[in-house]
Amino acid sequence: MFGWWECCAASCCERVYEEFLEDPEPFSLPSPLPQWPKGYGHGQTVWIVVYGCLLYNVLCSMSQFYMIEEEDGLEFRVGTLTGRFKTFTGKGFATGKICLGEIEVVKITEFEKIWSCSLLSRKANAVTFYKPVGIPDGYSSLGHYCQPSDRKLRGYVLVAKCISSDESQGSKSVSPALTKPLNYTLGFVVTTEPEEPDLEEVRCVREDLTESCEVDEVIFERNSLFSKGRIYVWNTRPCRRGMLCKGVPIGTFFCSQDEDSENDMSIACLKNLDSSLLAMPNLDQVHALIKHYGPTVYFHPDEAFLPSSVSWFFENGALLYKDGRDKGLAIDSKGSNLPGGGRNDGRFWLDLPVDSNGSDYVKSGSMETAELYVHVKPASGGTFTDIAMWIFCPFNGPSTIKAGAFNYTFSRIGQHVGDWEHYTLRLSNFDGELWSVYFSEHSGGEWLDASELEFIDGNKPIVYASKSGHASFPHEGCYIQGSTKLGIGARNDCAKSNYSVDSSTKYRVIAAEYLGDEIEEPQWLQYMREWGPTVVYDSRSELDKILKHLPFFVRFSLENLIELFPTELYGEEGPTGPKEKDNWLGMKDASLVIS
Repeated sequence: MFGWWECCAASCCERVYEEFLEDPEPFSLPSPLPQWPKGYGHGQTVWIVVYGCLLYNVLCSMSQFYMIEEEDGLEFRVGTLTGRFKTFTGKGFATGKICLGEIEVVKITEFEKIWSCSLLSRKANAVTFYKPVGIPDGYSSLGHYCQPSDRKLRGYVLVAKCISSDESQGSKSVSPALTKPLNYTLGFVVTTEPEEPDLEEVRCVREDLTESCEVDEVIFERNSLFSKGRIYVWNTRPCRRGMLCKGVPIGTFFCSQDEDSENDMSIACLKNLDSSLLAMPNLDQVHALIKHYGPTVYFHPDEAFLPSSVSWFFENGALLYKDGRDKGLAIDSKGSNLPGGGRNDGRFWLDLPVDSNGSDYVKSGSMETAELYVHVKPASGGTFTDIAMWIFCPFNGPSTIKAGAFNYTFSRIGQHVGDWEHYTLRLSNFDGELWSVYFSEHSGGEWLDASELEFIDGNKPIVYASKSGHASFPHEGCYIQGSTKLGIGARNDCAKSNYSVDSSTKYRVIAAEYLGDEIEEPQWLQYMREWGPTVVYDSRSELDKILKHLPFFVRFSLENLIELFPTELYGEEGPTGPKEKDNWLGMKDASLVIS
């Protein structure tokens, strides 16, 4: 069995400090979880459209009605009438357990502390290790959990058990899905005893039921006392992430003495081999989740370029242009005359009305019509649900540059037509709990745990849209996009105001591919080209003005100054719609350097 010893208390003072180090307090959402709508099943009312013209309202418990559940839908029989329709039952959502094929997993969030490791007697440089407790009968641990000691206790590990499999039952050559370890492959276990942990402590998973994983956030690092070099502790995540990927994170951690951990990844994550994704919510459950968790989006009190609905943008004079054609074409309210499908080939783009009055009116937006456009998709192999909420602003205002105490608002730089921004709620399919939120911040973004959010009206997070640029942030304040160390970069100012949109009521589900044809995607969503014309700025002349106002000790050459600012300040192609963004199929994990 692989293992190594490490002691973090380098002195008597540190050993005493570790004994008195307060354990992290558990985190819970402000309000209890509601009772989510039940999935469709026996005894429920089912509405069926037969041949597109007859509507039957039948009870599944009626003797003349028979329903056979298939992987991709339901086969029904009412008297002599038979038929088949595709549906998504949602019966596996929020049941506490999820089938991954040959194994079933349960999320454990109750832990017993094993050990805390501190550095320089500061809680901010400490890590605490835990073992899962309250594991249901028949389930086995796959590893232990750890987190920084200065955060509220907030995490999970999955425990697993074997379930029957036709394939495994039919072949004697297939080994069990779970077995006692010869080595640990899904995570680490921690002990304070001199003996190796008992083999009953964990189970190993058959290799074909796993996927490769990689390290994520560094939880802790320090010099090793028993060997040369440093000790690193990381969170882990699947290498391939996105709504089409099958990797399931275990919730465990990875330890190594090699900073380049890719050379030493001896653990894996699970793989969801159940293509039915039965733990995903059905449409009724999606609406209940949005009603319960839908954030309120606050715009800055000095915001001049507010959001609107897409249809309002079209109805108030937005024009479609084609390469080689000078005159723009009016767009109907549904966007049905926009070119759909294909790719962004640069041949089409949208723009504001030609007359200045109409242009200024559209730029200002329409809070009354503003709504969030919702894309629902599987995450973490279907063990979580991502609810991405997109907001549209007809115009992105000019940028403001901060250089120390000096602030400079450009006249044009940073402006563009058609601004799409979003944030994403990640919800556990084990119980429907909000787990984290992704804040899209211009060309990047960051995930924040639910324990780091502000809430309003129960369990609804608050999202702040930055002034002019509409990037999303978790708290009020000034966020610098550039060099936070030097205090030089583009300002993102966030504050509460009377300009707000409650996404728990003002939303529209525009896509949920896993639901089949239950959601009719709007025609404008298929427009893959640019929502604004290409913009090129004379940034050098404007930035040269900034140089003259910088203190001597932070002066740069113009070239060095340009490197500090976001590339979109210097000109960009018109922004594309939601389906052309990287986040539509996957999810960016890299964070901007923002503080």
